[in-house]
Amino acid sequence: MPARSIASLSLSFGLVSIPVKLYSATESTSDVRFNLLAPDGSRVKQQYVSDLTGEVVERSSMKKGYEFEKGRFVVFTGDELKALEEGASHVVEIVSFVPEASVDPIFYDKAYFIAPDKRGGKPYSLLQQALAESGRCALAKWSYKGKTRIVQVRPAEDGMVFQQLLFADEERSLRELNIEHVAVSAAELKLALQIIEQGAEDAYDAAAYEDEEKKRILAAIDRKIEGKEVISPHAEEAAEGGEVIDLMEALRASLGKTGAKAKAAAPARRKTAAPPAEVVDVPKVRKPAARVPKAPAEAPVEAPARTRARK
Repeated sequence: MPARSIASLSLSFGLVSIPVKLYSATESTSDVRFNLLAPDGSRVKQQYVSDLTGEVVERSSMKKGYEFEKGRFVVFTGDELKALEEGASHVVEIVSFVPEASVDPIFYDKAYFIAPDKRGGKPYSLLQQALAESGRCALAKWSYKGKTRIVQVRPAEDGMVFQQLLFADEERSLRELNIEHVAVSAAELKLALQIIEQGAEDAYDAAAYEDEEKKRILAAIDRKIEGKEVISPHAEEAAEGGEVIDLMEALRASLGKTGAKAKAAAPARRKTAAPPAEVVDVPKVRKPAARVPKAPAEAPVEAPARTRARK
């Protein structure tokens, strides 16, 4: 399926304007989700309830408000909310060029790709090659959905990445954790460096990794459907108990993994027969056939929106 652009922008590079299209750089794979069920096995639905009366509020009658004081809200109409977002601009203005390594990845937010739009091929390629040659990336300002965003435009092998960045007040500091810095010996540091060297790779290869936890959970679900017992993967570790070992011994053992002694076998865990898995087949609710309404004397009132089903 071909990629679909989500916005058309104009990247301002000095006096040059580069028309580009914005594309999502990532996609989330489906997580394993469990549904909430009523005692009869039917799905439950999410409803919005009034804090004051406890009554269910239909989405069609809801309003949006901003709490300016505790318990006091100023209410905005749909047109007013739309007007607040009209400051958005399709122009992305480059304000500076900094070394790419100077941007701490902790500030990375959502990533996008940008590709040249019509008549933007040459200036796009020029900026991409100039950034790659200089070892720098561009920092730019982008007004979008009621917020000014700072973005990093950095070169990649096949184009350019449009990386949305966080502001300084959106990052928490490690100093808040009051981490104790303990002195280590030269021998300990040397062994740790040797372990790092043993596992060193030239670059990160995303294709070399997979979601092992998702595979494990799906396999456990299959076992449950077959009526088998679902056992915690940490059950045997818990049976063994923790062992306090010397740091230097642990480092040396890490270096010689292939010649490490086999761990003592954990006591055999007694398993009991698992009861058959509870599988609920929810009958489909047959809805009555809709009647053809008579021609109304006046415009019909819009029906309340259906409540969202909890995923």
